[in-house]
Amino acid sequence: MCAEFQVPLRAAALRFPFGHPAVAAAVVGCASPAEVRDNAELFALDIPDELWQALVRRGLLDDDIPLPV
Repeated sequence: MCAEFQVPLRAAALRFPFGHPAVAAAVVGCASPAEVRDNAELFALDIPDELWQALVRRGLLDDDIPLPV
């Protein structure tokens, strides 16, 4: 699904938890300054809302789950 929308899987994984209103932060492991920069760049990528909706339509996410916007 991510490839279809040209979104790196890691970028979607970083953003997904923030769809839930109770999530204010996520801890991401980094072993080097380069990994910190990489994670920040991935988090800043634009992820189309259509990706999340497509995951719901295909049954990969429940339709009542809060999605990132």
